[in-house]
Amino acid sequence: MEYRTLGRSGCAVSTLCLGTMTFGNESDEKVSHAQLDRFVEAGGTFVDTADVYSKGESERIIGRWLAARPADVTDAVVLATKGRFPMADDPNGAGLSTRHLTRALDASLSRLGVDAVDLYQAHAWDPITPLDETLRTLDGFVRAGKIRYYGFSNFTGWQLTKAVALARELGLTGPVSLQPQYNLLVREIEYEVVPASLDAGLGLLPWSPLGGGWLTGKYQRDQRPTGTSRLGDNPERGMEAYDRRNVARTWDVVEAVQRVAEARGVSMAEVALAWVTDRPAVTSTILGARTLDQLDANLKAAGLHLSAEETAALDEASDPRPNDYPYGPLGIDQRGRSI
Repeated sequence: MEYRTLGRSGCAVSTLCLGTMTFGNESDEKVSHAQLDRFVEAGGTFVDTADVYSKGESERIIGRWLAARPADVTDAVVLATKGRFPMADDPNGAGLSTRHLTRALDASLSRLGVDAVDLYQAHAWDPITPLDETLRTLDGFVRAGKIRYYGFSNFTGWQLTKAVALARELGLTGPVSLQPQYNLLVREIEYEVVPASLDAGLGLLPWSPLGGGWLTGKYQRDQRPTGTSRLGDNPERGMEAYDRRNVARTWDVVEAVQRVAEARGVSMAEVALAWVTDRPAVTSTILGARTLDQLDANLKAAGLHLSAEETAALDEASDPRPNDYPYGPLGIDQRGRSI
C-alpha cells in the first residue's frame, strides 16, 4: 500500500480507501467487519462512510468494529463521514445549515462511538443555505475538536472554487478534499473540477472507480445482466443502468481496459483502479465491495502503476470527446490547465 497526503493537509492516507456504502445493506455486519480487518491488514488506513448509508447502520457497524479492536489497530485509521441528506422527516432535517449539520455530526459521532472524525464532508451542494453559514459551521467543528479536516462531495467546479475563495476571504479553515465520481467512463470532471481542485490544492477521492462494475468486464454487449450483481438485481439501477451505458464508447473503453489487463497479466479491475489512482489531484480511490473476495481482488491494485503507453491507450479510448468549444480542440487555449 502507498500513502499520500490528504490535499494540502499533513494527514497521510492510503491511496486506496475502503468505502462502506454496502455495510448494513449488501454486506452484513460479519462481512463488513471482515472487510475492515482485511483492509487494515493490507496496510489500508482510510475508511469512508456517511450518515445516510443504510440509514446510519454503516456508521454503527464501523463503531462496533472500532470498539472491538485494539488501539494499535484502530489508531492508524483515518475516518471520514458525510452529512447533508435527510435522516428524518423534518423541515430542517437536510441541507448544509448550521442546525442540520450540527445535529447530523453529533449523531454520526454517537453512532461511530468517537469524539471526533478525521474528515467531515458536505455530501452535496445546498442551494438554499448561504455558503458562509456552512463554512462558518465547518470551521466551528474544527475549532471545537469535533472534526480535524473537512471536504466536499459532488460539488461542481464553480461551487468548489466559490467555497475555497470565501473561506479564505472570511479567514476560516479551508477544505482539504473533494469526493466526486471519477472513472474511465466518467471523465467530465476533468473539464472544470480537476483544474479547480489542483488550483486549490484539494485531494480528490474518486467514488465509483469501476463504473458500477462496468470496468471489471462482468457485463456483455447487448446482453442484459442477470444474477447476483448490482445490475443483475436491477438492470435500470441509477446512473449505471444497463440501457443507459450500453453504447459504443462504453465498449471501446471496456475493450481497451481488457487489452491492457491481458498484456499485464492482471485483472481489468486492477487496471481501472490504477488508472484513476494516478490521475492528477487524486489522493485516494474509494473501493466499494459487497464481499470479501471482491475487496481482495481490488486490493491487488495497491502499488500498481501503468506505463505512459498504457495510460495513453486508455485515455484515447475513454476520451469524452467534447464539442469544440470551450473544452474541445478549438477551446484548448481557453483552459487554464491542460489535463
